[in-house]
Amino acid sequence: MYVKICGLSEPEHVATAVEAGADAIGFVMTRSPRQVTPERAAELAAAVPAHVLTVGVFRGESPETVRAATLASGMRGIQLHGKHPHGDFTALKDLGHTLIRAVDAKADLRCGAYDEDLLIIDAPRPGSGESWDWSAVRGHPSGHWLLAGGLAPSNVADAIAAAEPWGVDVSSGVELAPGVKDSDLIRRFITAARP
Repeated sequence: MYVKICGLSEPEHVATAVEAGADAIGFVMTRSPRQVTPERAAELAAAVPAHVLTVGVFRGESPETVRAATLASGMRGIQLHGKHPHGDFTALKDLGHTLIRAVDAKADLRCGAYDEDLLIIDAPRPGSGESWDWSAVRGHPSGHWLLAGGLAPSNVADAIAAAEPWGVDVSSGVELAPGVKDSDLIRRFITAARP
């Protein structure tokens, strides 16, 4: 089970996610309680080994803004969250980075439909951390897709059983408060996702 821990902003939580076996770590560079600057993301990502994908998360920014922030931060992946047109992905393809499209279950659920490498299917209010009917997407998405939205250590195993995703993505479900991650919750989430 591929596991992405998103919205990290402190070195200790980055270290915990790496040590616990996360496959990808997300740094939010758009308006959010979890927002970090490209410079801060670069500092945090400096300690992440090459086998763990570092992802810059954006929502609504132009491809030019995304490109500049990605290059400044040294991220190896780019996540465009929400209603980004196909052209935004095409405009960033030449960077050779892993492209991730994050949408709700009403969008085109074919991974690669927008030239992305990974697809994240999130709650109806993407990024809200709200639970939703995970079983509604079972059998619909194609390719490498991650389930997100309302996941936590206590329910990730049930969510995986309901939706049968290729991977899972969590942010608020491993927090004590908005933007405040917890190392124990990060460890418990990864363990629960891979019984």
